[in-house]
Amino acid sequence: MSGKRLESKHKIDRRLGVNLWGRPKSPFNLRQTGPGMHGANRRSKPTDYGIQLAAKQKLKGYYGNIGEKQFRRYFAEAERLRGDAGQNLVGLLERRLDAVVYRAKFVPTVFAARQFVNHGHVLVNGKRVNIPSYMVQEGDVIEVKEKSRTMALVMSAIESPERDVAEYLDVDHKKFKATFLRVPQLEEIPYPVHMEPNLVVEFYSR
Repeated sequence: MSGKRLESKHKIDRRLGVNLWGRPKSPFNLRQTGPGMHGANRRSKPTDYGIQLAAKQKLKGYYGNIGEKQFRRYFAEAERLRGDAGQNLVGLLERRLDAVVYRAKFVPTVFAARQFVNHGHVLVNGKRVNIPSYMVQEGDVIEVKEKSRTMALVMSAIESPERDVAEYLDVDHKKFKATFLRVPQLEEIPYPVHMEPNLVVEFYSR
């Protein structure tokens, strides 16, 4: 991963005050207070708006810092669908092709997943798809293109003990294939930090 992208990832961690992806190298692991002698006491009590905004930034940031316009579209779709809007929202985000590639452990980070899809390394049901926001359907088979399977990025992600494959995917790392079994419930999604999509719904419903 380029230094610039790594930097932007760490910037998101620092700004939100959490280790968003649960990675060992996050600067947040080292210093969990604001800078300076009184950093720990400097943060004032957040407002409802501030709490909702932080929940939105956290969710948006987690999926590779999705643009506001696109994220708002996901929210509108989540509202339109039957059932709980917060639950629908995370379900839609987990159906993004880059999110599925990341969850299947074909790449080490969400940012790498977006680039990996963009560069045409991924097939969906045997056809090349290079749109990271492509919506995967239940039963779709996602695989790494044969020529891309020996990439160092792929090998290190598969071998990394840092995280497990999500339970709503059936993954065969020997064949570099993953089947998207179902849209997950919030409690099934392996977020390293506490996500509150209900607060994101409140934010947009203000």
